[in-house]
Amino acid sequence: MECLGGRFDFSIELIKVQKQKPHVDVDISALSTVFTVVVQAEFWLLRVRHVNKKEFFNYIGGKRKTKENVGPLLNEMGAMVLEDAGKAELLNAFFASVFTAQATPQEPWNLKESEEVWTKEDLPLAEEDEVRDQLRSLYIHKSMGPDGIHLRVLRELAEFIAGPLSIIFERSRRTGEVPEDWRKANVTPVFKKGKKEDPGNYRPVSLTSIPGKVMEQLILGAISEHMEERKAIRSS
Repeated sequence: MECLGGRFDFSIELIKVQKQKPHVDVDISALSTVFTVVVQAEFWLLRVRHVNKKEFFNYIGGKRKTKENVGPLLNEMGAMVLEDAGKAELLNAFFASVFTAQATPQEPWNLKESEEVWTKEDLPLAEEDEVRDQLRSLYIHKSMGPDGIHLRVLRELAEFIAGPLSIIFERSRRTGEVPEDWRKANVTPVFKKGKKEDPGNYRPVSLTSIPGKVMEQLILGAISEHMEERKAIRSS
């Protein structure tokens, strides 16, 4: 793959400011936005040059289409809701009521006591090679998040974007902040069973940012390794 263009080089230099001069206050959401826009632009340029245009655009276009629309729904008054906006509000209200219900009290876990306190500063750095490996292992047929970055984009550009992403991950770890785009989700209602007009027969599927999920996997791996090494959780 040929070297990426000037826009990508500029974005890398902008993001690297945080690594070379951590005292410089640059909003992490702004860094994430720059990364997203430039990666999308460079990927499209590369694909247009090197692959069959019709085949590629059909592939991406197919991934952006909604497979099934939600039909008419019944509201609490028994009236049929036909407009998309009304159906969205109805489903949103139902999903919110389910997830804000009072949780069942849980018994506390029996954790092995330790005098050692593990802070966020002890969390291992996101090494570039680890980020690259995560990107290369992405399953490209999964759905993209609200940022519109397809998994195929991230996997094919893994060699070039692992560095900038590792810097954003490190910035997030140091500040305790997550880019705004990574906190958003596209919520898709998926029909379970029963009557399709009943909002209670749908479950929400949240599609979040893939770079955000990559960071979650790295953090999960670090925490799991820490717990195993220190035998923090005993077998039940």
